[in-house]
Amino acid sequence: MGTIDASDLLPAERLRTSALEGEISQLHRGDKHAAEGDTFEIEGTTFELVEVTERRLGDLTDEDARAEGSSDLEAYKQRIERTHGTEWNDENTAFLHRFEPIS
Repeated sequence: MGTIDASDLLPAERLRTSALEGEISQLHRGDKHAAEGDTFEIEGTTFELVEVTERRLGDLTDEDARAEGSSDLEAYKQRIERTHGTEWNDENTAFLHRFEPIS
């Protein structure tokens, strides 16, 4: 367990603000950016990574999409395709980083 820089996991200010406001509680990334038990801080609030697992994109659900700030899985897919300039492939994998505020 260690401390990571919040911007390593949540590179955009919008993501850090959304985490702080409770609008997102997880983020899928192409690479593993932290380990379970690691912590990070945003404006005095400490978050702990409670789950870090590799997942197949085809296994994501509407619940996952909402936890990442999208209304549903279809909206999430469209956002990912637009943001990353790629086509969604259910067989690709990404690392889930789920976090919770602890103080």
